[in-house]
Amino acid sequence: MSQCCGQNHPNPQRRHEDGQAALGVRAKSGGATERTRLRIEQMDCPTEERLIRDRLGGMPGIEALEFNLINRVLTLEHTADALPAALAAIGELGFSAERQGTLAGAAPPPAAASRRRWWTLALAGAAALGAELVHFSGQDGSWPVFALALVAIGLCGFGTYRKGWIALKNRNLNINALMSIAVTGALLIGQWPEAAMVMVLFTVAELIEARSLDRARDAIRGLLELAPEQASVLQADGSWRALPLAEVPLGARVRVRPGERIGLDGEVLVGRSTVDQAPITGESLPLDKGPGDTLFAGTLNGAGELEYRSTALAGDTTLARIIHAVEQAQGSRAPTQRFVDRFSQVYTPAVVLFALAVAVLPPLLMGGAWFDWIYRALVLLVVACPCALVISTPVTIVSGLAAAARKGILIKGGVYLENGRHLARLALDKTGTLTHGKPRQTDHQALVADADGTLRAVAASLAARSDHPVSQALASRAREEGIELLAVENLQALAGRGVRGRVAERDYQLGNHRLVEELGLCSAELEARLDGLERQGKSVVVLCDQTRPLALFAVADTVKESSRAAIAELHELGVKTAMLSGDNPHTVQAIAAQVGIDEAFGNLLPADKLEAIARLQAEGGAVGMVGDGINDAPALAKAEIGFAMGAAGTDTAIETADVALLDDDLRKIPAFVRLSRATVAILRQNIALALVIKALFLGFALTGQATMWMAVFADMGVSLLVVFNGLRLLRA
Repeated sequence: MSQCCGQNHPNPQRRHEDGQAALGVRAKSGGATERTRLRIEQMDCPTEERLIRDRLGGMPGIEALEFNLINRVLTLEHTADALPAALAAIGELGFSAERQGTLAGAAPPPAAASRRRWWTLALAGAAALGAELVHFSGQDGSWPVFALALVAIGLCGFGTYRKGWIALKNRNLNINALMSIAVTGALLIGQWPEAAMVMVLFTVAELIEARSLDRARDAIRGLLELAPEQASVLQADGSWRALPLAEVPLGARVRVRPGERIGLDGEVLVGRSTVDQAPITGESLPLDKGPGDTLFAGTLNGAGELEYRSTALAGDTTLARIIHAVEQAQGSRAPTQRFVDRFSQVYTPAVVLFALAVAVLPPLLMGGAWFDWIYRALVLLVVACPCALVISTPVTIVSGLAAAARKGILIKGGVYLENGRHLARLALDKTGTLTHGKPRQTDHQALVADADGTLRAVAASLAARSDHPVSQALASRAREEGIELLAVENLQALAGRGVRGRVAERDYQLGNHRLVEELGLCSAELEARLDGLERQGKSVVVLCDQTRPLALFAVADTVKESSRAAIAELHELGVKTAMLSGDNPHTVQAIAAQVGIDEAFGNLLPADKLEAIARLQAEGGAVGMVGDGINDAPALAKAEIGFAMGAAGTDTAIETADVALLDDDLRKIPAFVRLSRATVAILRQNIALALVIKALFLGFALTGQATMWMAVFADMGVSLLVVFNGLRLLRA
């Protein structure tokens, strides 16, 4: 029908079917390419997508087609000289294309146009009802019946006929073509009142369905409306001026008053307030913000005034990246949707051929009445429309993606939303994932004489140049105690082990137990010291020179309360858990025991984590990996579903993971699994409902028990049912 709705994975290491499906058709053309976004108001259903795909797919210079049916946007990848021909071809299909900027929402139709359409439909309905009344009064076949039927069809069926003719010219048997043939056939065999009522019912169902689909569009459009249109920016003369967000430069000083929405990502310079970040991260409570804290575009300021420095342009904010990711995800083809699309391509022509056989064979072979069997064939044509089946999947998937985004869960495509229900094992990093990631130094033991504290200064100097949380704990303690840092030369990071550098003409290494073993500097005495601290759940790093260990430092991290709850919820869902950490095994086991992790592995380098994921996959079932999206990138890419923690404001995390949790709350993962299972359950309900209704009416049509208007009513009714059923996810 004309009102129904239709990823590229950013990580090139992934190999999923939907990568090419999102791009659609690739042509063999060389030269530099451009990307153009076109808003096509009439394109909101796979019916229109198929017409455009078939027409543009083979054109020279068109290299890729990406459809966003919810927002009615087509993205073309093309050579510079191919765009005019593509626009002309779209126009020949009866569509109007308007160029769009980077971000586009589905604009609601003008209110006046909507009212005119409803008034026209009301008049058409009155004419069709009049034709039925005259027919039942005993004047069947009279000119008033015919005239009223023609008036009804003319008022509401012109658009259907126009689109049906275009479809037939392009050898496409879509719903408009089928309805045009069915209504014309009914007129030719004298079923005038029924032809009029069928067209009116079809148009009514289209409008109702369009309104219901707008709810899915509104969920996405709501993201666009989170950011204000302007921001108050400090000028060179000291005055404040309201500027459009697109004109605010990087590093500008921006002011946000109490109760206003924050327009750009930034860092607080002056003021204190609470900020509601629920629209971005899904956090239930407002957070206190002060100098140095991060702000996100689209969040709501509380009672205090804040001044902040913009850290991203309008098109690069966290909100903009979220919207872009959701738009990309809408264009994806989930597994169920790919199946339904393939099925409908076979189902429709098969039923049309069957209807042709029903119209011709019984009269020829069994002496049946021609008009009777032609009428039954026309009913079959209406039943042949797979619209309820086709519309069920994209509406459900988009509703699920929108519901997840409201919770602060950014899902990169329908394939991950569907596959989340298969999650059998979940591997988690420790620091910053299960723990707060802000350990404090708890112990310092000098293993050689250090009366002047030189070793502490050396260790702090090496640690200050590492971004690992354990190293940062040492550097933080040194700053608190006023220890002066020393110059470090030839600094080198040792992945998964520590750092090395030259201080005061002497080479040092600062790292974990594994590094000490590799250096061959471990001893029974040192092992005993390390073992005692590690059994307390502490992470230990050792400062060594080229010949011996010099000092050891222990830090402890605290477990998030949300981690315990998340692991318990995952176990209730039947998901087994494993911890993969570069920390020492004793600390890993201690943390695992605190949160209830099933398995724990320590002393793992990034390559070891990759092997651990492969080992878990070999045991069967889908495996997920939770990390920060940077250090754990190989493991995230290897897992069936990669989860990035605390992705708000982090480009790499959003780009690397399949699912980005926009805050650091692990409880969003069981929420994701539940949403995935609910989504698939609704998809199955919708497909079963559509197929059962189709099968019933095929039987009714063959036995002569179904009329055309009944078939339209049933087909449109089941379409509305699957749409409303899919939209239930927005309330999840």
